This record gives sequence, structure tokens and C-alpha cells, in this order.
Amino acid sequence: MSENAGSVRITRLILIPLIITLAITFLRLEGELHHWSSVFFNNHAGGLGAIVGIAWLPFIFAPYFAAKLAAAGEGPAGSGKVLLYAIVGVVVTVLGGLVGSNTQPGVLSGRAIAALLFVVAAALIQFIAWGTLSKTLLAYAFGARVPVAIVMFYAMAGSWGTHYDALPPNYAGPTDLMGRYVAMALVPQFIFWISYTIIVGSLAAGVYMMIAHRSQRAVPQPA
Repeated sequence: MSENAGSVRITRLILIPLIITLAITFLRLEGELHHWSSVFFNNHAGGLGAIVGIAWLPFIFAPYFAAKLAAAGEGPAGSGKVLLYAIVGVVVTVLGGLVGSNTQPGVLSGRAIAALLFVVAAALIQFIAWGTLSKTLLAYAFGARVPVAIVMFYAMAGSWGTHYDALPPNYAGPTDLMGRYVAMALVPQFIFWISYTIIVGSLAAGVYMMIAHRSQRAVPQPA
């Protein structure tokens, strides 16, 4: 298969998941703007723990991508290898978190940059185990995060009072709009969250492939 044909197929594979992701992004924005139930929406900086959000979606869509790729004959060399490399990626990410602990939000200090490099390295490791899946997750991650980055710009410019423009209490970064946008939107969205999508997506896909592999082995073979 040519590179161009592969890219078209990946685009088709991620199209419906991206539409769903975009819908959830706008649903979350609507919920935060209108102060809907805090059980489902979180207006605070980071917005962590919100039930309505897109951070959970790689756990759902990655197994879907894995199943489609495997059915098309583009599965990994070994399902165990995918899970192993994903676990290594999680460990490297945790190490990065330890390196970047106690850094001030919004400040790209040496430790903060080192932490980001750990996360990027953890994502790149996944390409070794299953390159096609990693490329699919990368494409999906960009498609999911570009709308969020756009929303964050307007939210910051207009002070919408959502998690898209909220700053953490200990924020110590730039105070001008573009400085805040780069520090709190572009860097997290296009470095951390894309790497996160690849890592947790690979983990979910690895678990799925292991279960699918064991299920296939458990099916009695005809005599």
C-alpha cells in the first residue's frame, strides 16, 4: 500500500471518532458556559475529572482502531509487545512527572521541558511496537486537539469562565494573552495531550489485543 493510500485510509478510520470527539468538546463548552451540573462539567483549571470530556476517549477509540487495523492485516507482530511497550511508556511518563514535580504552571523551566521530553519519548516508544496504530492515534490526537486549542484562544481572549481559560492558583507564567495561550494551551495540547493519547491509546489497544488473542486461542479448532 502506498503512503498516500495509507493516509487516506487512516483519515477514514478516524473520521467518525473525530466527529464524536468534536461533539463532546462543544457539549462540554456549552455545559461550562451555562454552569450545568458539576458532576459532569468542571470549570476549574485543567478540568480534570469531568465526566463530559475527551480525555477518556482514547480508551474507547484505540481498541476500535486496533480491531480495524488487525482485520485489515496491519496488526502488530505480537499483542504482548504492544502491551509491554505501552507499560514502558506509562513508566517513562510517570518518571517525567517526577522530574517536573513542583514546577510552576506556565513556566517552561528546564525541569518542565525535561518532563515534556519524557512524555514525548514515551509516546515515540509506541511506534516501535505498532507503528500503524501509533500513526492512527497521532492523527486522531491532532484532529481532537486542534478544535480545543481554537476554543481555548477565544475563551482566554474573552474570559469565558470555563476550564479552557482558567489559570491555576499558582500560575507564574506570562500575563499577556499570547504568552498565556502558548504556555497554557499550545504546549499542553500539542505536546502533552497528543503524547497522552498515543500512550494510553496504545495501552488500551494492547489490553484489547491480548484479550482478543486469548479468545481466539480458546476457540476449539475443527478436527
